[in-house]
Amino acid sequence: MSQQITRTDTSVSHFTVLLSATRKGARLGRLMASERLVTWGLPVENAALIIAELTANAALHGRVPGRNVRLTLKVAGDTLRIEVRDPCTDRLPAVRRKPEEESPGESGHGLLLVEELSERWGVIPGLVGKTVWAELTVPQ
Repeated sequence: MSQQITRTDTSVSHFTVLLSATRKGARLGRLMASERLVTWGLPVENAALIIAELTANAALHGRVPGRNVRLTLKVAGDTLRIEVRDPCTDRLPAVRRKPEEESPGESGHGLLLVEELSERWGVIPGLVGKTVWAELTVPQ
């Protein structure tokens, strides 16, 4: 049975949370964000996968001791924007593409998932840290 989720409120929705730059913080961010998406009446599955990947990357590659990661969700019109800001400026993410004949490694492929599930994604370098973002089209 197919269900369609529609939003009657066309205002901008916004959610931000600070998380510890740990695996537990990444998991907590995914759970909190998923609950917020449910509250807003939006589909969760693809967004939760993107959130999990971006927060895990921030905890693994963007960790600076004593500094937090910021997760932000914004909905404007039919666009959900997911942003994860970490304090590390020296490592910018990039999609790793390997030839088909090479065997895949255990890591480095998460951003391929983000690229496939989102309409667009990118990185905004800052003076202190960077923000990795992804956007999805959601039903209005």
